[in-house]
Parts: sequence; C-alpha cells; structure tokens
Amino acid sequence: MTETIEVAPPPTRRRQIAAGVRDSLAAGLGMYPIGIAFGVLVIQAGLPWWLAPALSTFGFAGSLELLMITMITAVTPLATIALTTFLVNFRHVFYAFTFPLHVVRNPVARTYSMYALIDEAFAVTAGRPRGWTSWRLVSMQVAFQTYWVGGGLTGVALAQLIPFRIAGLEFALCALFITLTLDACRTRREVPSLLLAGLSFAAAVVLVPDSALFAGLIGFVVLLVIRYTVGRARSIRDAPNPGPGAAS
Repeated sequence: MTETIEVAPPPTRRRQIAAGVRDSLAAGLGMYPIGIAFGVLVIQAGLPWWLAPALSTFGFAGSLELLMITMITAVTPLATIALTTFLVNFRHVFYAFTFPLHVVRNPVARTYSMYALIDEAFAVTAGRPRGWTSWRLVSMQVAFQTYWVGGGLTGVALAQLIPFRIAGLEFALCALFITLTLDACRTRREVPSLLLAGLSFAAAVVLVPDSALFAGLIGFVVLLVIRYTVGRARSIRDAPNPGPGAAS
C-alpha cells in the first residue's frame, strides 16, 4: 500500500502581494509620520510643495531627502551635495550582498527593486531571510514608497494649516533608524556590523570631531569591506572540498 503525500500548492499572486504588504506594516507605520515631518519641513523651508513628492519619487532615500532640504536652503555647493549623497547612500552597496534580489526575474521589476532598496526593505529581509518571492518582495517595496510619498503629501497639506514653525522634526528619521537597527540586530549575524558602526563613530569623534559624521561613515565603509573580505575568505576555506572522484 503506497502512501500519497500531498504537496501544498504555491501561494497565489494575491497572497504573495498581501504577504509583502503585511511585511511592510511594522516599518511602514514609522515611515508615514516621518514622511509627514518631511513634507512639513519642505513648506517651512520656503520650498515649493511639489518638491516633496518629486524627491520621494525620483530620489527615493529618506535620510538623503531630509539632508537635501537643509542643503538646498543653505545654498550648499554642488560638490558638497555630491559628496554627501555618495557617503550617505554608499551603504546600499553592501545591502546587495544579502538582499534577495535574485528572486525578481522580470527586468522592469528588478530595476525597480534595486531603485527601492532602502534601509527599511533591507531591515525586513534581514530579519526574515527566507520565503521571499518576486511579488512579495516588490509589493513590500511599493508599499514602503507609498507610505513615504503619502506621508510627504500629508505633511505638505498639514503645513498649510500650521501657523507656527515646528523645531526638531529632523530627529524623526534618526529615531526610525535606531528602531530599524535594533530590529535588524535580533539576528546575531548583524551584531558585528552594529559594533563596527559604533567603533567607527567613536573613533571619528575622538580623532576628527569637526568632521565626525563623514569620517565615521568612511571608517565604517572600510571596516565593512574588511569584514566582508574576511568572511568571504573564511567561507571559501571552510567549504567542503569534493574529492577527485566526486564529479564522476
């Protein structure tokens, strides 16, 4: 008597999309109010309202967008803006090492997924390294951008009704980053990166206090490269070596 084993059918496209939206909720609920703060800052800085959705659409990077508002209002030189953009967004290069982009086959969806690879998307996938599909991953990223753009538009509308200036809104993004860092470090694999970041910033504050942010970012990038190189070499060294007869 043979026993029949029933294999569960793969999740439907609708369920994959619903799963991606659910994955986005925890961080998305934090992104939306920060998007509101971003929209308010745009108006309080005396900039046109359309700059908020424009930056959030063509330059989807929350931390950089908030910095851009400050640099635009201060008439910062283009060279400084370019250097700041490079240093702030260079961390995304390391996200690609573990981000499950390989599940996205469609070239258009793959291009969007690379474009929408933000800190929140990386933190969610780092906490759940398995079970990702193309529809689930891309729908999560679309949801994140929807939270951010929608929050910015809400902030622009609210700023028209606020008769006074609100100070300290720039700290909202820092608070979200702290939350995302704690969430990503639930897995022990990410704890060394947290320690390296703390070491880089502490050394920068002591050695070059006037340029601690830039120096800390550069030091952190160097340490991440060293960590990746050492880890890669170790994994190759520890990989099982198939014998000469393994291919036969």
